[in-house]
Amino acid sequence: MGARLGLLAPRCKDSPPLADQSASTLVETRMPRSVAFALLLLAALARAAAAHAAPPAACERSSPPHTVALVELYTSEGCSSCPPADRWLSGLTARYAPDRIVPLSLHVDYWDYIGWQDPYAQRQFGERQRDLSRFATSPSIYTPEVFVGMRELRNWHDPLTFDRRLQEINRQPAGAQIRLAMRGVAARSIEATASFSLADGATGRSGLQGVLVLYEDGLSSSVQRGENRGALLQHDRVVRFWSAPLPLRPGHAAQSLRQTLPLAADWNPARLGLAAFVQDVRSGEVLQAVSLPACSALCGTPAIGNSPCNPANGV
Repeated sequence: MGARLGLLAPRCKDSPPLADQSASTLVETRMPRSVAFALLLLAALARAAAAHAAPPAACERSSPPHTVALVELYTSEGCSSCPPADRWLSGLTARYAPDRIVPLSLHVDYWDYIGWQDPYAQRQFGERQRDLSRFATSPSIYTPEVFVGMRELRNWHDPLTFDRRLQEINRQPAGAQIRLAMRGVAARSIEATASFSLADGATGRSGLQGVLVLYEDGLSSSVQRGENRGALLQHDRVVRFWSAPLPLRPGHAAQSLRQTLPLAADWNPARLGLAAFVQDVRSGEVLQAVSLPACSALCGTPAIGNSPCNPANGV
């Protein structure tokens, strides 16, 4: 709230005299215009300073009562079969509302040796893919490979098959509630928080974990070597950060996972987003997922820059 200066308002011309003065001795005074202008300017500056000092607004989103489908694409810029899958994943956000689906692109590094090092690859993504293969039809891993709700979906490119799988998941009541929040806290740093609350039906279950993810849209690479040499590849929902899992204990109040994330020089704040999900690593099930675009989350943090909050950018 803006600060207000404690100025005495000038009395009206017809105001009654003060208690210790008579009407005949009362002298009317007027404030010079220059002084009034200076006081108004000071008041405006005080309001601006108070607004600037206020903490930046946070952007928040909570998960719906039904289960949202977590879609994981395991891909690589060193794989010639992957660009069609990358384009498919990019189109999911246009086809489905965010309360139905949370798509993520996880770039693996096990094809880097054949000539092109994927700039978005992280070793831990290949490790997660191997973990998920325990619930797949085959223990082997490959790219592109798609998991929906931690379960492999080989015929992901068939719209009917994919939509049927989404409907199966969306019809289920959520096994957890998630609230995501994000705000800028310093020069090119954000604070991301995920709060996880387990549903009553989760009582007695073990192996439940909460995970927080930072992703980026609108990425591109000009591949110089390998199977995709000469191609300009486009990517969305590329995972930049994947938190260590937070063990969740049934029967407890909401449990929170908070991360302060420095933004690398080549990350565009206007294209970042958060996602979080609750997984059962024993049964291979996602109890709930939610995502949050970052554009408005960074408003009010001049240190990061105003690009995420500038309507002229169309973000």
